[in-house]
Amino acid sequence: MTSTPLSNATLKQLSEQVEIPGYDRAKVSPGIVHLGVGAFHRAHQAVYVDDCLSAGETGWGIVGVSLRSPDTRDALAPQDGLYTLAIRSSGAEKLRIIGSIGSMLVAPEDPGAVLAVLTDPRTRIVTLTITEKAYLRAAGGGLDTAHSDIVADLTRPELPKTAHGFLTESLARRRAAGIAPFTVLCCDNLPANGATLHRLIVEFAALRDARLAHSGDARLAHSGDADLARHIADEVAFPSSMVDRIVPATTDDDRARVAGQLGVADAWPVMTEPFSQWVIEDHFPGGRPAWEQFGVTMVGDVRPYEDMKLRLLNGAHSAIAYLGLLSGHATVDRAFADPAIRRFVDALWAEAIPTLPRDAGLDTASYTRELAQRFSNTALAHRTAQIANDGSQKLPQRIIASALERLEDGVRPAHLSLVVAAWIAACEARGKTLPAGHFTDPLDAALTVPGARQLSATETVASIFDLAGFAKGQPGGERLMELTANHLEQLRRGGPAAALAALGS
Repeated sequence: MTSTPLSNATLKQLSEQVEIPGYDRAKVSPGIVHLGVGAFHRAHQAVYVDDCLSAGETGWGIVGVSLRSPDTRDALAPQDGLYTLAIRSSGAEKLRIIGSIGSMLVAPEDPGAVLAVLTDPRTRIVTLTITEKAYLRAAGGGLDTAHSDIVADLTRPELPKTAHGFLTESLARRRAAGIAPFTVLCCDNLPANGATLHRLIVEFAALRDARLAHSGDARLAHSGDADLARHIADEVAFPSSMVDRIVPATTDDDRARVAGQLGVADAWPVMTEPFSQWVIEDHFPGGRPAWEQFGVTMVGDVRPYEDMKLRLLNGAHSAIAYLGLLSGHATVDRAFADPAIRRFVDALWAEAIPTLPRDAGLDTASYTRELAQRFSNTALAHRTAQIANDGSQKLPQRIIASALERLEDGVRPAHLSLVVAAWIAACEARGKTLPAGHFTDPLDAALTVPGARQLSATETVASIFDLAGFAKGQPGGERLMELTANHLEQLRRGGPAAALAALGS
């Protein structure tokens, strides 16, 4: 394998079959700060921005910020921020070099530098893909005020650790300097993600207001801190969005294959599928790129699209992941090729579709046909263990909400409740039929307790529902726990084959 890295200097050496940035990167200025520069962002939002830069909108370059690990920065910095997007289908692969990320910062190394770029008047949009668990919500959906990082950010706002702390402190500094606030665009799989993040940031700012007011700091009258929560609530835009693209983890084999085609080394190429979707509520007081020219759907209300994606794509993904792991399938395409799992997914869709709004013009038949094609893509090798991570954070909006709605309608959600049971069974299987740590969850420390006690299925489900806050206070909560416990008992006795076979009885 070549040791010469991909970079601005080596772009000209690439094969004509490889698409390269169609603009002068030296003329691009930053306009977007992105928090959470993982593979998904680089396969999705950064690509749309790259399209806009190629069209001449050179004021929208991206400054990437990692809130935790330096890994992405360390991989991309020697490459001048360039990386390869490998668009893979079952029969072909297309390579494209993305140049929209101009620089990267690692927040724990230099929080002051991150605050400086967030306060820069050129920054008009801040986007986020930090995963569901990083929003630090308590079981009831509000801010987890006891979380150590939240406490630290309230104590030392000038040295933030969380997205909440960085956004709030930079908005306070912009306000004090007379700089208009940026628009905050959440791109994570949260229900009403913009409104959810807005509520969490306002709650955090209110705690900060109260702490500073209690301190009696006279500087408040001359800073951006006085009544900051009201300022954020009234003056800062938080449009919701829905994102969709399958992005499996990059392997060493992927790196070797891409390097062979490029003729230079790329430390971290990104694998993805041909399909890509982005639906955004069009509320950007400080301006935005012309994303709609490159396939982004700008709407007044993103909720119908969000619900369809969460309940049909993400819900099916969770089902495939947990049933696939229990059945010995390492990737989505192999699990989906299992006739029993395929039949289950079709029935799961039939169970979830009635919970979607009927007056929004959603074409669920075409959508699920397209999903079936995407799940069958053998080139992606999307690992079931990757999708299985963080189930306690993902299942409420993917599965639990639909199940409760079906119960409210008097319908027994047999397939939806089996997904929850399969998650519990997969958690229990780690260190037994699955490797220890095969996938992770924020509740892992607590989740080990029910198994250690050898509780019955009913006791296990009750304990885990309480720990995760599933269906808390909901009328159908007890019935959903009963259905889940029945499935878990089947899974414990006979594995996924028995549980799937029992669905018809």
